[in-house]
Parts: sequence; C-alpha cells; structure tokens
Amino acid sequence: MALSIASLAREQTLFIKTQLDQIEHALHPSVTEDEELVRRALFAVRNKSVIFDRYIPSTTNLYAAVQDVRPTQVLINFRDEIVHCDCPHGEWCRHKVSVILSLYQYIDSVQDWTAKWRSKKSVNLHLLATERTPESWLAMVDEVMSHLLPEGRPIEKFQISTVAENADSKLKRHLPFEREWQPLYELFMQISILNKIWQHLNLFGNTIHSDYFEYFFNRRFEKIQNTIHELSVKSRLFATDPFFDALQVLVRELLLERKAHIGRRLNVYLLFWDNVFIEKSRAEEELEILQNYLMQEENPLSSEVLLPTILNIFHILLKNYEALKLNVASITPEQMNIYFGLAKFSHSRHDDEASEYMLKAMLPLLNDYIQHHLTPSQRQMYVRRIHALYENVSLTEPEELLLYSAFGVYGVAPFSGYLLKQKRYEEWVALHQLYPSSISYLDSCGLKVVLEEAPSLTLPLYHYYALEEVNQKSRMNYKQAVRIWKMMKSAAKKSGKTNFWEDYIHTVREQFKRLRALQEELEKGNLLV
Repeated sequence: MALSIASLAREQTLFIKTQLDQIEHALHPSVTEDEELVRRALFAVRNKSVIFDRYIPSTTNLYAAVQDVRPTQVLINFRDEIVHCDCPHGEWCRHKVSVILSLYQYIDSVQDWTAKWRSKKSVNLHLLATERTPESWLAMVDEVMSHLLPEGRPIEKFQISTVAENADSKLKRHLPFEREWQPLYELFMQISILNKIWQHLNLFGNTIHSDYFEYFFNRRFEKIQNTIHELSVKSRLFATDPFFDALQVLVRELLLERKAHIGRRLNVYLLFWDNVFIEKSRAEEELEILQNYLMQEENPLSSEVLLPTILNIFHILLKNYEALKLNVASITPEQMNIYFGLAKFSHSRHDDEASEYMLKAMLPLLNDYIQHHLTPSQRQMYVRRIHALYENVSLTEPEELLLYSAFGVYGVAPFSGYLLKQKRYEEWVALHQLYPSSISYLDSCGLKVVLEEAPSLTLPLYHYYALEEVNQKSRMNYKQAVRIWKMMKSAAKKSGKTNFWEDYIHTVREQFKRLRALQEELEKGNLLV
C-alpha cells in the first residue's frame, strides 16, 4: 500500500502545528545554537534528506530516516503525540525539526514559518554577553523570557519548571570563561528568571498557588542557595560592584512588587541580605530606600507587603534595637510567619538579643496563631521549628508555661523534655495521660528517665497502654500487651511494689478469663509467677 504523506499530513494538521508551536517556544532565533539547528533542519528539508519509510495505521506510527552525517531514525506516534529520535541530542534536535517541517510543507509554507520565526530575533545574545554589564545581562534575560513567556498568554502550571530549565540552558551557553565571574553570572540569571516567571504568573489566575509552583520554587531556591554558597568563597572583584547593585534591585522587586507567597519571597530576600549583601553601607542604603516608600502616598508595592515589618531586617543588621522593640510591640497574628522568619534570620547571625525581643513578643500570640492561622497538617512541623528557636532564649517559668500551653497537643514532646529538665515527673505522667499516644512515643519523650528516677509513677501509664492493646482483641495485640506488662512488672519491682504487682496481674487474669488467647500469652510471658 503506497504511503501518501500529503494525505497523512493533512489528516494530522493539528498535531503538526502543535509540534511547531513547541519548537517555536523551545528554540530562540537570538540563540546562535538554536538558529544553527533550524538552519540545518531547513537544509535537510530542501535537499530532500528526510525520507518517510512507512506508516502503520493500527499503531499510528510513522517511521522516517534523516540522511545526516550518519543516518538517523525518527519515529512519530500520532496517537500518543510522541516524537522520538535515536540521536543523543536534547529534546529538539535538528532531525526531529526537519521531519516536522517536512510534514508541514504539505499544509503550509515552510518559508513563511521560517521568516516568522526569524523575525522574533531582536538582539544577539552572544554580543550582549561580551559586553558584560548588568544592563546587557538583563537584556539577555528579557530576550529569552519574552520568547518563553509570550505577552498576554498564560502558561500551564505544569510548564513552569520546563520554562525555567529552558531559560537556564540558553543563558548558560554564555557563561563567562573566567571562574571568578561564573557564580555571579549564574546567580544573576537564576534570580532574574525567578523574578520574570513570578511577574508573568501574577498576571494570570491561580497558577502560582499550585503544587507545580511549589515544586519549581523549592528547586529554584535550592539552586540559588548553592550558588550563593559558591559565590561566598570567591574573592570579589571591584568590577562586579555594579552587578551586586543590580541584584539588590532585583531582590527588592521580587519582595515588594510581586504577589502571593510573601513568606517565600521574604526567604529569598533574607538569604541575600544574610550572605550576599554584606556591606553596612549597602544595608543603610536599602533602609533609606524602604523608608522612602513609606512616605509615598502611592507606590507599586504588593498589598501583602508590610513595610514596617520588613524594616526590621535592617534594624537587625544595623543593631538598631530600639526601633526593633518599637515595631515588635505592635505585632499581629497575621505577621507571625514573617516574624518567625526574622527570628531565624537573627539566630543565623548569632544576634541573640534581637531574636529574644521578637520571640518574646510572639509568645502571647502563639496559641491564636497555631490554632486559627495554621492548618492541622502544618502545626506539628511549625511547633518543632519554633521550639528549636525558643530553646536558645532564656524564658521565665511563666513564659515557658505560656509557650507549652500554646503548643498544646502538638508540643507534647518539647514540653516533656522541659518537665524532665525540671524533674517534674508527676506532671510528665499527667501530661501523657492527658494526651495518650503509644509506648514507642513515650520512649521518645523520655519514659526511660522517669522509669529510672520515679518508677512507681509509670505504673498507670503501663496499665493504660496494656489495656488498650487487650481491647483490640487479637493475638498480636495480646502479645504486645504482655510486653507492656513485662515493663510494668520491672517498674513495680524497681519501686518495691512486688505485692501490688502480684495482686494486679491476678486481677487482670481474673478479669479476662474468657479470653483464652490472652491467658495463653500470659502463661508464655511468665507474668503469673
């Protein structure tokens, strides 16, 4: 049966045009390598180097060969929308592009498509890279991102990471040769791409609130952290000062002018001011700029940005504790997450005084914040992290009780540790009776310490958990109950209550005499002796 490529191409018009759209977004005419790739693909089409071997209708597989330096096989599956090439190159190689263009020529003009694609070239990235100024680097990012993020067109949430990786790969081709410049270039491009994507997403819907964005941001933040670490061990050249000035502006824009995830934007801002912008004069300059925003009646700031709170960063950096005290006096539950980040920032800088001011100001609001501003799934992790900060602060006894009462059920483990330090073993037992859990959790909370210091106090706990196992009415649970009773027997012996134990275990045997499997396990456990 003869293969009619013209008929097949017309039948698969939508697929072919979709693939061409993807090629347009993946390949940029301003990138020398991309332009060369398309040029060679066009050469293959014009020289009839693309040969369609066979088409299998039942599987919708089209097999093609491209006569290149070596023969290359390309497979198109129309049903699953897959284009596969056996060459080792990236997502779009010249072979795939040449096959798609060969099909497109039966639908429309390849020459018109090529002219339209090349018309998007406004600058030469290679020439911009050789200029090495912040303005040229920003122009490179603008050129690449304008192609990947078309104006007025939203991107699908699952494409966010792909867009960023595509931009990374195109811009990384122009990485400076000198090692001293490489981390700075990478950091500049990473934060610029993040800023551009965030700005684009703010224009459309709720994409920025998706799990895809969370995944993208976490990976991007990790990359930025690693690059900053690499940059921090390099000596800074005088010629790089303008680039740090530009970075300062980019980071400020991300915090103040973008929308959504204020905590994540603040994390980026704090990361830079903790590790990159280390000069006192730069901190004083930034503080003055932010204070000027406060005096403006109209400014471009996002409505979720509370400038007085952000100013605390620079009160910490410049050790202006009086201004810091004044600001934390008016803290609200809605600001708690930001102040939590500021307290971590202070602790990372070994500024215990600033950290203590903020953490003590947060104490009266903790209960309200945990119970009404955090989802149940967030509370356990939040309590664990905030407690790690409070451990570095000297609290009075009333303040400690206020802290642990705010934690509630989510703070059983840290409160247990506090009670053990105070040797308040009865209260430790009462806490675990109030919030029952499991024997293994008791062990993690210090049961062995109580067993060593006050073994008689543990007897009610062992009794409770053993009966919980018995109530499950299965042999496996009976075995676990016997294990717990063995612990209880040891605790009773250690506290000199052997007679109590004998009376207790005989009472248990009598109470559950109808449970034959339990009686057998009690015999095996030698608990009745």
